[in-house]
Amino acid sequence: MADTVYEAMGGEPAVLALARAWHARVLADPVVRHAFHRPVHPQHTERLAAYWAEQLGGPAAPAVRHDAVVRMHSGNGPHDEMDARAVACFVLAMDDAGLPADDRLRDSLAAWFTWATEAVNHEYAAPADVPDGLPLPRWGWSGPA
Repeated sequence: MADTVYEAMGGEPAVLALARAWHARVLADPVVRHAFHRPVHPQHTERLAAYWAEQLGGPAAPAVRHDAVVRMHSGNGPHDEMDARAVACFVLAMDDAGLPADDRLRDSLAAWFTWATEAVNHEYAAPADVPDGLPLPRWGWSGPA
């Protein structure tokens, strides 16, 4: 068994494939695509994959600061339907990306994405409330590490 979720899913190529598959699904979703109504960074998917990888036990992604990500997602109020649909897109993207059909891995990834979606979007009421230098949360096989 792999030591980290990152290793079990297949490392960098798998995380990048998952980020690409998820991004394609959310852009096609009539509710979630609203979150992408503004232009995104030209390397959004690669940066997203690096951010996810670090949370899941992969290498550090120094170009992506957690406080900046949380600031960008904070202050939008409750959006339960959008969050649920983003998670549903993520679960379906695991197949699109060709991740291993391992129940423990997929359950852990789904739980992580649900937890991370809540933390990024709803932990702070407004962008100004997010402290500088906010540490990136990590996820292990048994949950937040």
